[in-house]
Amino acid sequence: MKLITVSGPPSSGKTSIIIKTIERLIEEGLKIGIIKFDCLSTKDDETYKKLGVKVKVGLSGGLCPDHFFISNIDDGVKWAKKNDIDILISESAGLCNRCSPHIKDVLGICVIDNLSGVNTPEKIGPMLRMADVVVVTKGDIVSQAEREVFAFKVRKSNGRAKIIFINGITGQGSYDLGVFFKKANDIDTLEGNSLRFTLPNGTCSYCLGERKIGEEYQRGYVKKMEWKEEV
Repeated sequence: MKLITVSGPPSSGKTSIIIKTIERLIEEGLKIGIIKFDCLSTKDDETYKKLGVKVKVGLSGGLCPDHFFISNIDDGVKWAKKNDIDILISESAGLCNRCSPHIKDVLGICVIDNLSGVNTPEKIGPMLRMADVVVVTKGDIVSQAEREVFAFKVRKSNGRAKIIFINGITGQGSYDLGVFFKKANDIDTLEGNSLRFTLPNGTCSYCLGERKIGEEYQRGYVKKMEWKEEV
């Protein structure tokens, strides 16, 4: 079985590009499974089910979606193997630019949209910088010059990744991503494997439910800005 991690900021088009890509793979007779990680709610599973694929939804609630993902993904692999799935796709919530959802020796995809601004690739951390493939969406809405500048900024952030432009509506470009899916490494288990980068870390009083503001109420891992006046 193959495992693919798909990450990216909210509304970048993750679900759309997954759908367009797996439509082709389903036609080839491959059995697809999806694990959709989100925070509070999602209806994407309904769309996936219409394609006839196996879907599991994980809602992290008040927990960081990254930590929730890595605590559950190995069980997800076991679930997929029991269901004889050929390709399992994990779609992360992507709610934090510090997200780190990619695993060593597992194909990592980052989806980012051309409308988010040309400087956005430089603002995104491990989910872009550690990805094997960066999918750029909504490129049909901007000029060729904007597409090229955006791609240049992606290369600056991650020079080894393959960049693919995909139209989430028509599916143009999704064939190329499907080729990467089929060439991904086979896995048996994730037990003992490692993340490519550390997750967002630290436990502070607000992580534990504190709501009051001020130093008196701040405990644990607290990071402060420098407030000295510049001369």
